[in-house]
Amino acid sequence: MSSLKNIENAYEAAQQRYGELGVDTEQAMEQLSKIAISLHCWQGDDVGGFESSEGLSGGGIMATGAYPGKARTAGELRADVDKVMSLLPGRHRLNLHAIYAETKGKVERNELEPEHFKTWIDWAKANGIGMDFNGTFFSHPKADSGFTLSSADEEIRKFWVEHGIVCRKIGAAMGKELGTPCVTNLWIADGYKDIPADRKGPRERLKKSLDEIFTKKIDHSHLLDAVESKLFGIGSESYVVGSHEFYLGYAIENKTLLCLDTGHFHPTEVVSDKISSVMTFLDEILLHVSRGVRWDSDHVVILSDELRAIAQEIVRGDYLDRVHIGLDFFDASINRIAAWVIGTRCMIKALLIALLEPSEKLRQMELDGDYTGRLAMLEELKTLPFGAVWDYYCTKMETPAGESWLDETRVYEKNVLSKRV
Repeated sequence: MSSLKNIENAYEAAQQRYGELGVDTEQAMEQLSKIAISLHCWQGDDVGGFESSEGLSGGGIMATGAYPGKARTAGELRADVDKVMSLLPGRHRLNLHAIYAETKGKVERNELEPEHFKTWIDWAKANGIGMDFNGTFFSHPKADSGFTLSSADEEIRKFWVEHGIVCRKIGAAMGKELGTPCVTNLWIADGYKDIPADRKGPRERLKKSLDEIFTKKIDHSHLLDAVESKLFGIGSESYVVGSHEFYLGYAIENKTLLCLDTGHFHPTEVVSDKISSVMTFLDEILLHVSRGVRWDSDHVVILSDELRAIAQEIVRGDYLDRVHIGLDFFDASINRIAAWVIGTRCMIKALLIALLEPSEKLRQMELDGDYTGRLAMLEELKTLPFGAVWDYYCTKMETPAGESWLDETRVYEKNVLSKRV
């Protein structure tokens, strides 16, 4: 009780301080409670999926580390997600890859059906959450050449086009059943390790494949299509077919969402600076938030300057209804539940900090040419007591405040994760 009283007292002081700047903390928390982060299922099992008992291999997808307790079955993965959700303030979503189908036997990726995800849909419906979906265009014999949708082998290209088509069908079924649009994302790793002689051909074939996949118009209340670029990958260091410029053009011309992954650009580039540019030409975008360390290493998201900048751009630009926020990291070197919780809570914290900013006051200073005041205000904001508002928000949403969530995670590890051998 004393701890709760301390949180309430700290919040009242913070509320007054923010109020002096014209910021309504109650309104900020109300806005925050309506933002759903899409949690990536693959953090729980190291991007293994359920196609094989050995998981996947190859294709440049690799989770490093061997921390015990990863999910081995869909049931275990759902239980882990339930635990994670209980430690997060707000109501969020789950992002699923095609390899997490429950097929009761071998079903090729181009033959998947919504019925293979029925248990996932029923679970999401019971929990009152939405779902998002991704085609899995990697770690498969027909991807061993390094090319899928841009392959010069027509049989291989056709196989992956069919996979893209069935994934849209599955995503639409999820959206219809759950009553919220399913963002269905498409990313391929196609490219060359060394300098190519033909950059044009693969991109023409990729465009042809995308056109075939997106031929059927689907109700946007059920499905939102997204396409995702990358700068380079393992085995495609010199040339990636689906570059940022390629997909930006495709998204604008075909009115799909553009997915910006925070690990898919050069280390000197920042996604925060791209948001307002692409939103000038696109209705909606998808973010895949991870943390690259020198490369697209998908480290657990932390409350970095860039994460805060991304949240600021979303809030300052009034894009909350037009930006879909998903996470995309996987760390097998630490407790996987903790990794999920740390990354997601940091994303939510960044949004809260942005919502607690006196944006109108800052914009007016800028318009008035008061750059001195603007810089001074931005720096003063960094030491304001957002942590007191965060702790109060967590208690208000009936989730652990401060570091107390870690105690629950360790109990779960002792009682559940440690027994998975």
